[in-house]
Amino acid sequence: MHDLLVQGARLLDPGGGRDGRFDVAFRDGETAAIADAVASEAARETVDATGLIITPGLIDLHTHVYWGGVSLGIDAEDYARSAGVTTLVDAGSAGAGNFHGFRRHIIEASAPRILAYLNISFPGIYAFAEKVMVGECGDFRLLHAGECVRVAREHSDLIVGVKVRVGMAASDGRGVAPLDLALEAADATGLPVMCHLDQPPPTRREVVERLRPGDVLTHCFRPFPGAPAHADGAVREEILAARERGLLFDVGHGKSSFGFATAEAMLAAGFEPDSISSDVHALSQEGPARDLLTTMSKLLHLGMSLKAVVAAATSGPARAIRRPSLGTLAVGAPGDATLLRLEDGAFEFEDATGERRIAGKRLALAGMVVGGHYWPPPTATGQ
Repeated sequence: MHDLLVQGARLLDPGGGRDGRFDVAFRDGETAAIADAVASEAARETVDATGLIITPGLIDLHTHVYWGGVSLGIDAEDYARSAGVTTLVDAGSAGAGNFHGFRRHIIEASAPRILAYLNISFPGIYAFAEKVMVGECGDFRLLHAGECVRVAREHSDLIVGVKVRVGMAASDGRGVAPLDLALEAADATGLPVMCHLDQPPPTRREVVERLRPGDVLTHCFRPFPGAPAHADGAVREEILAARERGLLFDVGHGKSSFGFATAEAMLAAGFEPDSISSDVHALSQEGPARDLLTTMSKLLHLGMSLKAVVAAATSGPARAIRRPSLGTLAVGAPGDATLLRLEDGAFEFEDATGERRIAGKRLALAGMVVGGHYWPPPTATGQ
C-alpha cells in the first residue's frame, strides 16, 4: 500500500528523461512507483493533479536560512512552503565557528532538506543587514582554512562545498586571497567551491581562471559592473573558456545580482545557466528576488524553455552538489516532488536594477511532496 498517490499530472523530469502524463506514488519516504496509471485503491491518500505539472522536488542552490544565527537568515520551512522548494542549499551563512549551531537548531529541526556550503570565513556572513554591512572576507584574521577543513569533515553528511565571497563589498577589494584559501580548503576535502563576486577587485578573469571544473560561479547574470557579457552583448572570453573547462554557472538572483539586460544578452548568445537559484535572504525576500519560482518565471519570460527552467531547478543544482538522486523522480529516490501550475496573465517582475517587465506566464505553486508526505499550497490568507 502506497502512502501517497499523485494522479493525472504532467510529469516533467528532465534529469530522468520523462515528459508526459504519469501517476507517481510514494511510500516510506521514497518514490515508489511511476506509471501510466496507478489505482487509487493502492494508496492511503490520493491527490488529483489533473492539469498540473509535477517535477522532482525543486532545489534552491543559493539560500540563506540560518534564521536567528546570522542577520540575513530567513525561516527555512516558511520559505520552502511558499516556494515549493524541497531541498534548500544554504550558501555560506555559517562558517566553522557557528556551523554546529546551524545544524542543531535549524537543519536538524527542518522537515525540508537543508544542505550547506561552509563559509571560508570562521563566523560566516555575520554582519549583512540594512544598517550594518561588513564583508566577512575583508578581515584575513577570520579566514582559517584549517578550521574550515576540520568542520567540513566533521559534518560531511551536510556540507556540499566551500563558499567564498570576494569583491569590494564582501572582501573590501582585497583581491583573490580569500578565494585561494577557499580553494585550498576545498582541495583538502574534495569539495567544490561556490564563489560570489560583487564589484571588482578582484577581476572577473582572476576569479574564473582559478575556479575548477565542478566549482560554481554564482550571480552569473549580474548587471554592470561585473557583468559576464560585453556592452555589445557578446559573452566575455574568460566566461566562455570557463564553461568549456567545466565551471558551473548559477543565477543567484538576490538583492543586486540579476539584470534583465544581462540575462537577455547571455541567453541570446546561447548561454543558459546551469542552475537557477534565488539567493533569498532577509533583504531580498521582499523583492526583487522573492523566491525560486519568481526567479524561474523570469527566466521563462526571457526565453528559456519550460523544460530548461525545470532542469535548472532540479537536475542542474543536484549535479552541482553531487546529489544526483535529488534531481530526478525515480523509483527508490527520495520522495520529494513539486506541483506547479503554469498560469497565463500579466505579471510584473523586477530585476536588481529596478527595471520592470510584464510577463505573460508565470509558475505558481500548487502543492509539494516532502519525504513522501503531501503539503498543500499555502492559502491566500496564509501567504
